Amino acid sequence: MKTYNLAHWQQQAKELSIEGRAFINGEYLNASSQQTFECISPIDGRHLANIAMCQLEDADKAVLAARAVFEKGTWSKAAPAKRKKTLLKLADLIEKNGEELALLETLDMGKPISDALNVDIAGTLRSIRWSAEAIDKIYDQVAPTPEGQLGLITREAVGVVAAIVPWNFPLVMASWKLGPALAAGNSVILKPSEKSPLTAIKLAALAKEAGLPDGVLNVLPGFGHEVGKALALHNDVDTIVFTGSTAIAKQLLIYAGQSNMKRVWMEAGGKSPNIVFADAPNLDEAAQAAAGAICFNQGEVCTAGSRLLVETSIKDEFIKKVTEAMKSWQPGNPLDPKTNVGAIVDQTQFERILGYINKGQDEGAKICCGGDKATPVANGLYIQPTMFSEVNNSMAIATDEIFGPVLSVITFNSMEEAIAIANDTPYGLAAGIWTSDLTKAHKMAKAVKAGSVWVNQWDGGDMTAPFGGFKQSGNGRDKSLHAFDKYTELKATWIKL
Repeated sequence: MKTYNLAHWQQQAKELSIEGRAFINGEYLNASSQQTFECISPIDGRHLANIAMCQLEDADKAVLAARAVFEKGTWSKAAPAKRKKTLLKLADLIEKNGEELALLETLDMGKPISDALNVDIAGTLRSIRWSAEAIDKIYDQVAPTPEGQLGLITREAVGVVAAIVPWNFPLVMASWKLGPALAAGNSVILKPSEKSPLTAIKLAALAKEAGLPDGVLNVLPGFGHEVGKALALHNDVDTIVFTGSTAIAKQLLIYAGQSNMKRVWMEAGGKSPNIVFADAPNLDEAAQAAAGAICFNQGEVCTAGSRLLVETSIKDEFIKKVTEAMKSWQPGNPLDPKTNVGAIVDQTQFERILGYINKGQDEGAKICCGGDKATPVANGLYIQPTMFSEVNNSMAIATDEIFGPVLSVITFNSMEEAIAIANDTPYGLAAGIWTSDLTKAHKMAKAVKAGSVWVNQWDGGDMTAPFGGFKQSGNGRDKSLHAFDKYTELKATWIKL
């Protein structure tokens, strides 16, 4: 996709028409209460739109519509090849409208426009297309039965799925849920974060244009404690899928237990260790990756490499290399295609990150670079990527998921110590290991408790690899064929012949 220039995107932003209503049963609607909330851009504080503030009554409407079309079978009982064709058309429409979607994403949550185009929109396309292409290639099974018996093992769509997605990668995270859920024949109610609802709302119109029957995809913007809670407690929602904080994930599990024991699949927080041994094959490359692992998307990434574990013998040398690498990651106007660090999503998150930077200094950690807010655009929310040394694993900056560009350097002296530090966290989402020793790499990969382990790189994998966490980083997996497990029920049918 083209990247154009700053002036182009500024002009496009002026001309953009933004939809802020909910999408229920095939049409845009105001919230039943007629209430709205403001959508403010973190780029410069501009007002973007008033967004429907959906609540319980809207959740009931959406669930009713989703259930009705599911039971009717218009989508749920359609041939897999037909569902595939419709989803591929949706992907084509996303691509056709990619520049508008990218602009909405950038204006809404502050990420650089180049990333919105080349990472978010491109990733969304891969996700929808991959899931669509997979659905008519997933086979049921026949059990090894005795003579005179036939045992069938079949998958059935689970029913009504409520997908609650985060604000940091609004469209990509939605596509990881929507792709397999819709391909499997479910009806979906998408609840975007109140911090970044715009692309989800736009996506609904594209889904209808692609041919999804009314009620199959509904979009309910609003707040988690209102419409999110209503969906989680709803007795006619069969499954909740969620990406977000561990605290909210735990609450959703409680709501499921209080209601109908709906299936709950979570991708929650992370405090991922990026472990660099002295025998790393290329320390310059490792340093560049370490900087990118905490600066990309302003550090607002569940898999951010926020704990940099460095072997003591190379500590000083490596910190210098990372400090140098972080110079190329500086905040700029997100609408400028040259920018690689954008704005922090909102004032609450902005103050939270600055609070942790202050806390790190209070606890005795040393700032190597960054440490303050920045002002590339007036009235915007920007923070310099920050690195702390002299950190131990008991400090708040090392234990808490900050969700911002704050890196903590922790040293270790042996493989055993590195494993102990890496696993000394309630999270288990991702980890990086840098070493030239193949045996060490395998031992470390097996010992570190994380759902994704990347060796001599950061953020490896594609749609063919499952994504999810151990421990309090969640359960279940997005991406790959394993994702379909969340959206289908297994049925055993035993027939006496």
